[in-house]
Amino acid sequence: MERTEAELFTDGGNDAVVRLPGRRFPGVLLQGDSLHILRGDVADVLDACERGDLDEARESADSVLASLDALLVRYATVLDEHNIRRPY
Repeated sequence: MERTEAELFTDGGNDAVVRLPGRRFPGVLLQGDSLHILRGDVADVLDACERGDLDEARESADSVLASLDALLVRYATVLDEHNIRRPY
């Protein structure tokens, strides 16, 4: 394990925006439980597709997209607040 200092642009919550040394752009740090939940949500989409339940698949996919959109908005807002251009 290596210890290092990182720039923390937000609170240290479940989706902190941080920049590691040597990186040009910050990233989003997801806690393990949040990552596990996101993975489970994607698995729900696949399960619904395999069962042919397109309504449930769409509903689950909409939920995943909303979660990712919220992360992206938070990320973009933080970059804008710190005058950092977006990497995309």
